[in-house]
Amino acid sequence: MTIKEAQKTVDDWIKTYGVRYFSELTNMVVLTEEVGEMARIMARTYGDQSFKPGEKSDLGDEMADVLWVLFCIANQTGIDLTEAFQKNLQKKTARDKERHKNNPKLKSV
Repeated sequence: MTIKEAQKTVDDWIKTYGVRYFSELTNMVVLTEEVGEMARIMARTYGDQSFKPGEKSDLGDEMADVLWVLFCIANQTGIDLTEAFQKNLQKKTARDKERHKNNPKLKSV
Protein backbone atom coordinates (compact mmCIF):
# COMPACT_ATOMS: atom_id res chain seq x y z
CA MET A 1 0.00 0.00 0.00
CA THR A 2 1.37 3.41 -0.91
CA ILE A 3 1.12 6.44 1.34
CA LYS A 4 -1.51 7.90 -0.98
CA GLU A 5 -3.52 4.67 -0.81
CA ALA A 6 -3.22 4.64 2.98
CA GLN A 7 -4.52 8.20 3.20
CA LYS A 8 -7.48 7.23 0.98
CA THR A 9 -8.14 4.08 3.01
CA VAL A 10 -8.27 6.09 6.24
CA ASP A 11 -10.57 8.65 4.62
CA ASP A 12 -12.90 5.92 3.36
CA TRP A 13 -12.94 4.26 6.79
CA ILE A 14 -13.74 7.54 8.56
CA LYS A 15 -16.59 8.24 6.14
CA THR A 16 -17.96 4.68 6.48
CA TYR A 17 -17.47 3.88 10.17
CA GLY A 18 -16.26 6.99 11.93
CA VAL A 19 -19.16 9.34 11.11
CA ARG A 20 -16.72 12.26 10.68
CA TYR A 21 -13.18 13.29 11.52
CA PHE A 22 -12.45 14.60 14.99
CA SER A 23 -11.38 18.24 14.88
CA GLU A 24 -7.83 18.96 13.79
CA LEU A 25 -6.90 20.05 17.31
CA THR A 26 -8.40 16.91 18.85
CA ASN A 27 -6.48 14.78 16.35
CA MET A 28 -3.26 16.62 17.22
CA VAL A 29 -3.82 15.74 20.88
CA VAL A 30 -4.66 12.13 19.94
CA LEU A 31 -1.44 11.98 17.87
CA THR A 32 0.53 13.15 20.90
CA GLU A 33 -1.17 10.50 23.02
CA GLU A 34 -0.35 7.77 20.49
CA VAL A 35 3.30 8.86 20.30
CA GLY A 36 3.37 8.67 24.10
CA GLU A 37 2.07 5.11 24.01
CA MET A 38 4.77 4.23 21.48
CA ALA A 39 7.37 5.92 23.69
CA ARG A 40 6.23 3.87 26.69
CA ILE A 41 6.89 0.63 24.83
CA MET A 42 10.26 1.91 23.58
CA ALA A 43 11.28 2.89 27.12
CA ARG A 44 10.34 -0.52 28.47
CA THR A 45 11.77 -2.54 25.59
CA TYR A 46 14.97 -0.64 24.86
CA GLY A 47 15.38 1.56 27.93
CA ASP A 48 15.69 1.00 31.63
CA GLN A 49 12.02 0.67 32.56
CA SER A 50 10.19 -2.63 32.89
CA PHE A 51 6.67 -3.55 31.82
CA LYS A 52 3.90 -3.39 34.39
CA PRO A 53 1.84 -6.57 34.87
CA GLY A 54 -0.68 -6.86 32.03
CA GLU A 55 0.77 -3.96 30.08
CA LYS A 56 0.55 -4.48 26.31
CA SER A 57 3.72 -4.31 24.27
CA ASP A 58 2.78 -4.28 20.57
CA LEU A 59 5.14 -1.69 19.13
CA GLY A 60 3.90 -2.24 15.58
CA ASP A 61 0.31 -1.56 16.64
CA GLU A 62 1.34 1.67 18.34
CA MET A 63 3.29 2.77 15.26
CA ALA A 64 0.22 2.03 13.14
CA ASP A 65 -1.89 4.16 15.51
CA VAL A 66 0.56 7.04 15.01
CA LEU A 67 0.32 6.65 11.22
CA TRP A 68 -3.48 6.45 11.36
CA VAL A 69 -3.85 9.76 13.17
CA LEU A 70 -1.16 11.39 11.04
CA PHE A 71 -3.09 10.32 7.92
CA CYS A 72 -6.26 11.79 9.46
CA ILE A 73 -4.56 15.13 10.06
CA ALA A 74 -3.06 15.13 6.57
CA ASN A 75 -6.48 14.41 5.04
CA GLN A 76 -8.13 17.15 7.07
CA THR A 77 -5.54 19.75 6.16
CA GLY A 78 -5.21 18.83 2.49
CA ILE A 79 -1.65 17.53 2.74
CA ASP A 80 -0.49 14.94 0.21
CA LEU A 81 1.98 13.06 2.41
CA THR A 82 3.65 11.40 -0.58
CA GLU A 83 4.51 14.79 -2.04
CA ALA A 84 5.44 16.23 1.36
CA PHE A 85 7.72 13.27 2.11
CA GLN A 86 9.45 13.52 -1.27
CA LYS A 87 10.09 17.25 -0.75
CA ASN A 88 11.33 16.59 2.78
CA LEU A 89 13.72 13.90 1.55
CA GLN A 90 15.13 16.27 -1.07
CA LYS A 91 15.61 18.95 1.61
CA LYS A 92 17.39 16.54 3.94
CA THR A 93 19.60 15.23 1.13
CA ALA A 94 20.65 18.71 0.05
CA ARG A 95 21.29 19.81 3.62
CA ASP A 96 22.82 16.67 5.12
CA LYS A 97 24.44 14.69 2.30
CA GLU A 98 27.92 15.33 3.76
CA ARG A 99 27.07 16.45 7.29
CA HIS A 100 26.59 13.02 8.84
CA LYS A 101 29.53 11.47 6.98
CA ASN A 102 31.75 14.19 8.47
CA ASN A 103 30.39 13.94 12.00
CA PRO A 104 33.12 12.38 14.18
CA LYS A 105 30.47 11.34 16.71
CA LEU A 106 29.01 8.96 14.11
CA LYS A 107 32.28 7.29 13.11
CA SER A 108 32.18 3.57 13.72
CA VAL A 109 34.51 2.17 16.33
